[in-house]
Amino acid sequence: MKALLHSAKLLAFTLLFLTTGCVSTYMPNVPNVPMFTEKGELSAAGHITPKGNITFNTAYAVTDNIGVMLNGSMLNQERKKRDFRHNLVEAGAGYFTTFGPNQNRVLEVYGGFGGGSSDRTEKEEKEGVMTYTRREAGFSKYFTQVNFTSKKKKSLRILGNEYPLNYGTALRVSYVNMNKHLLNGVEQPNEDNIFLEPIFYTRMVLSPSVQLQYTSGSNFGLRNRKALTAGYSVFSLGFVINVGGRNLDR
Repeated sequence: MKALLHSAKLLAFTLLFLTTGCVSTYMPNVPNVPMFTEKGELSAAGHITPKGNITFNTAYAVTDNIGVMLNGSMLNQERKKRDFRHNLVEAGAGYFTTFGPNQNRVLEVYGGFGGGSSDRTEKEEKEGVMTYTRREAGFSKYFTQVNFTSKKKKSLRILGNEYPLNYGTALRVSYVNMNKHLLNGVEQPNEDNIFLEPIFYTRMVLSPSVQLQYTSGSNFGLRNRKALTAGYSVFSLGFVINVGGRNLDR
């Protein structure tokens, strides 16, 4: 019960933090954590944040230790004071292995590249006159991430049913570099930044292949920039589907 209360408090704090007026031309997607164990395993996932950013992740284990992934995210938000559109696609490959006394811990290391665009319009009304400030950006992205997942001896009991829980973390380092930057149609200096994007996730096993995932995390920009800043953190709910692989009581 204490753990549930702590999770509820953390959820409320995260929602409050994320609904504040953060602005940036870059919005991070939910990292892909396929938890592969052997060749031929397939993973697909979908996540959504409170701001409406939708992430789609897919991955496939080409060998017993090599996996490839394709990820994407999109946002189309229209509000009274701000419109924001954001799109991102990325691909990657990497190494995975299992270890531990029961081989029920998964370590994954991936790297990849991608690109995206954003279009943000700030709206302000003064004395009945609406003014608009529009910032457009296109960017490339390169990333490296390390995932670690462990099956702990805990489960959640709901309506008489036991749902095993998995816990994990992912640390992603992303280099984002603008190739287009316009302010009200006028070219601006391109910006770049290095982002540290640590996330923590909990997965509740609904069936042998389907898990419900709660993700929370942060985004830190290592360089001081005006537009390409760490304006958004990662908080999401989603589903992860894994087909194939060894039974790790996931």
